[in-house]
Amino acid sequence: MKGTLLRRAAAMLVSAALGAGLCGAPAHAASDDYVHYYTVASASENLMEIAQRFLGSPARSTEIFNLNTGRRQPDGGRLADQNRLQAGWYLVLPWDAVGSGVAYGILPTGKPASTPAETPPAKPRVDLQSVAQTKIKPKGSATPGTCTAAPATGKPSRWGMLKLAAEQAWKHSRGSGQLVAIVDSGVDGRAPQLYGRVTTGADLVTVGPGDIDCLGTGTAMAGLVAAKPLSGLPFGGMAPDSSVMPVRVVTDGKTVSRTNHAAAIETAVGAGASVIALGPYVDLDDGAVVRAVRNAIERNVVVVAPAPVAGQAPGFAGLPDAVIVVGGVAENGMPAAVYAPRTVDVVAPGVNITSIGNNGAGQRADSGTRYAVALTAGTAALVRSAHPELTAPQVAHRVTVTSDRMKGAQPGDSYGNGMVDPVAAITRELPEEATSASGLGGRPEPGNRLAWLSLVLIVLVGGLLITLLVFRIRHAFRAGTASPDQLDLDWPADPAPKL
Repeated sequence: MKGTLLRRAAAMLVSAALGAGLCGAPAHAASDDYVHYYTVASASENLMEIAQRFLGSPARSTEIFNLNTGRRQPDGGRLADQNRLQAGWYLVLPWDAVGSGVAYGILPTGKPASTPAETPPAKPRVDLQSVAQTKIKPKGSATPGTCTAAPATGKPSRWGMLKLAAEQAWKHSRGSGQLVAIVDSGVDGRAPQLYGRVTTGADLVTVGPGDIDCLGTGTAMAGLVAAKPLSGLPFGGMAPDSSVMPVRVVTDGKTVSRTNHAAAIETAVGAGASVIALGPYVDLDDGAVVRAVRNAIERNVVVVAPAPVAGQAPGFAGLPDAVIVVGGVAENGMPAAVYAPRTVDVVAPGVNITSIGNNGAGQRADSGTRYAVALTAGTAALVRSAHPELTAPQVAHRVTVTSDRMKGAQPGDSYGNGMVDPVAAITRELPEEATSASGLGGRPEPGNRLAWLSLVLIVLVGGLLITLLVFRIRHAFRAGTASPDQLDLDWPADPAPKL
């Protein structure tokens, strides 16, 4: 009887533990998630005005409502009506919200230190309508609201894509479900091969959407990552089923301040990017940038960066090892630049690379390490899609160790471990990954924390049950009253002890 009760109690405890692990998590983000948010300045505001101000369309007020409805505010109130807000409320915003008043970090829970002024914040500095209606001037310099097509600097050539055998990699992965942030000059989302692949993004220079490009370099990078093959067009991107998010840090004559370089990376992380491709405008020697990169990797984002040229990397060693540092090479194998010693992890085509031109320019050929970064970021997107169980450092490791050794090159020189090999990066079996998986090693990702906590709870409950069972057995033996029914065991009963 007692054994049966013990068994039932154990079953109930284990059932409770499993129930805790299998129950769905709440729809709201975890309290330690970084989000974009806005502190309501006046009770006269409404969600449609806020959506217009930060998202460019009042129709997106429904998104803000869904992100905040039912959540308890500092004053105890809850959002139930789009037109009824209170000063001091915190509103979680969609990832692409930009403008004065948008904050990024862990959502506060207490009342603001001071109540915001009872006047609506200033309108965003960017004219969203003019951005959407940008005209293309065939010749001449760019004027406000207008971008010219960036000139090509070389003859179109497919050697880069042919060298990496991207089409062979598509048999195994096409980058589905991956968002690659391009931190450069923006991306022209109107290009046919990028249609439907470019998010609104963010412009940190003029404070607005990032899907406009006056220089063309960001659009070319995006094309190398996510351009979809179309009839009559000669190439597709490395990961044609992925999407790109433009984070604009330079226009045709104005560069974002160094203090905002880290903000560009933080914006990409907050938007949910799985891979970040950094252009050369980001100062990787800056301490804030290094911290932002480290935070990105800790939040399971792969970061791909251009290798510094010789004499320009005094603080480069501060970057985490999990950053993929890329050098460019020409078709003849020569480096695209003289890179700082022992900084290159891998190389990829970076000279005379054909991609998409901006503002209706069709194709363009250009050279630069940024294009090697884009090709490597596309490879990382392929790996992430094919192996979603891998962490960001594991993806970086896989891309690096599966690279193809350059003929005559030595580790640590301008070629690093060699040429990126997308097919090998996706398909090769790595013993160290199998060891890590069997040992349950590594740090649990935020999305899996509940499962890990449930596993710990089950182990603790199991240990408690075993302890109770052992204690009962010992107690029964000492009392000399142990029986098969009491212990719920099928061993023969010992003779009764002699008195």
